[in-house]
Amino acid sequence: MQRERLGRLGRRGLLQGALVSGLASGLAGGLAGCATAPRRGAEAANLVPIDARVDRIADVSVCVRPFRPAGPRVEPESLGDTLVVHNYGHGGSGWSLSWGSSTRAVRLAMQGSPRDVAVIGCGVLGLTSAILAQRAGARVTIYAREQLPLTTSFRATGEWTPDSRIALAHVAAPDFADVWEDMARTAFATHRGYIGKPGTPVEMVDQYAVSDESSFGSRILNGPSIDFASYGRRIADLMPPWQPVSPDASPFEATSVSRGEIMMFNITEYTQTLMSQFHQAGGQIQRADFQSPAEIAALGKKVVINCTGYGARALWQDDTLVPVRGQIAHLIPQPNVHYGVVYQRVLAVPRRDGIVVQSFEGGEAQGYGIAAETIDRDESVRAVMILAELFAPGRWRGSGLQAFLTPTGRHSMRHA
Repeated sequence: MQRERLGRLGRRGLLQGALVSGLASGLAGGLAGCATAPRRGAEAANLVPIDARVDRIADVSVCVRPFRPAGPRVEPESLGDTLVVHNYGHGGSGWSLSWGSSTRAVRLAMQGSPRDVAVIGCGVLGLTSAILAQRAGARVTIYAREQLPLTTSFRATGEWTPDSRIALAHVAAPDFADVWEDMARTAFATHRGYIGKPGTPVEMVDQYAVSDESSFGSRILNGPSIDFASYGRRIADLMPPWQPVSPDASPFEATSVSRGEIMMFNITEYTQTLMSQFHQAGGQIQRADFQSPAEIAALGKKVVINCTGYGARALWQDDTLVPVRGQIAHLIPQPNVHYGVVYQRVLAVPRRDGIVVQSFEGGEAQGYGIAAETIDRDESVRAVMILAELFAPGRWRGSGLQAFLTPTGRHSMRHA
């Protein structure tokens, strides 16, 4: 039963309070009687440790996720003679659902077979909508205040998390789960098409969930309980289930370790790939900072796809949008680290442009209702220091340890 439960857990589930409280002790005892996964055991034992030091923090960035309790808004609206198709409000699932949500939006936009389409916004939803409209035969111009490297999308973590803060369970429409599943499956299939492309925009990597029962609860700050919808079980067939890792196959000294595979977006490379595709198909980008829908109608375009994210709250007076603040630290890249870790509500993602470290010390509700993008460096320092404990002498027993020690043999973790 415990193994079945573990197999259904994705990254989102492992970060929730269930892992920290009941699941932590449940896995520790329950998995002892389960068959462990023999595959890739030797590979796990030869993992290279993450050099988690505060002085390796190269950057800290903050974004505001655009959350709508009812789920993303993907629907048409008439603005005089202009058809506006909205495509915003994806919470923490913008990158993950982008191709699926944009497929639905472009289908609505192209019903009248327009020759020209305007896209408002140059985040990931704007770019995927634009590319799909091009493939449908339209000439596309993107109007945006900022291009993708400067948008909120560029400051995302970079993992496949299609139901991360996607809706509230008691607010979403009865058929939303079906809509979500369609978007998730469409997006997953399209993302897979980018695996193996030059620059490695998308790749599959291992992720380890490590729990240490002795230290649970000492650092965990329990945030308010919010009934975010969870639909991951509907697409459980897309990825192999999580499996427990036997102690002799794990380099982690911990109460329990499990392993899964995740889809990861190398956002810097993926951004360049999407921008190149858009421009190679004749797409144009014009700088614009719209203050009202009337200014959009004045463009004279028959069809507009609105992908303004949290900006839609002010631009379209959508007061249902809730900001959810998120912060990540970027460690200096380690090219030989190809796995992620979840430990003590700290997540590490091995992107090619640097290892991303994110804290979930407040649980899934962390950042809910906060629109400020002010950087809290102490939050990132705490996260990196917690991660460092996992790879300290006495806790890490894999290979490559010597490269992670100072000449005196002590783990180096200097405060910034």
